Amino acid sequence: MTLRALRGRWTTLVVRELFAGERTFGDLAAALPALSDKVLSDRLGQLVACGVVVRVREPGWPSRVRYSLTSRGHALRGVLDAMWVWGAAAT
Repeated sequence: MTLRALRGRWTTLVVRELFAGERTFGDLAAALPALSDKVLSDRLGQLVACGVVVRVREPGWPSRVRYSLTSRGHALRGVLDAMWVWGAAAT
């Protein structure tokens, strides 16, 4: 399940940005400028489908959508920290 949730390029970086708290699509796009809107949208959809991220649409015009980690998403911090430590040691 972990590999399914984190599959695909950029996914771990999207999760990393959400560790800092709730973000809008625009916030995430600005934080990851090399990531296309299509890929960001795909990754967020994937993370929502896996129960890692929750998507909340605020009422009003224009409507605003916010993304945040679920408790399941926050539990990935240890996994990602271990991956980053392992990767840093390999270089």
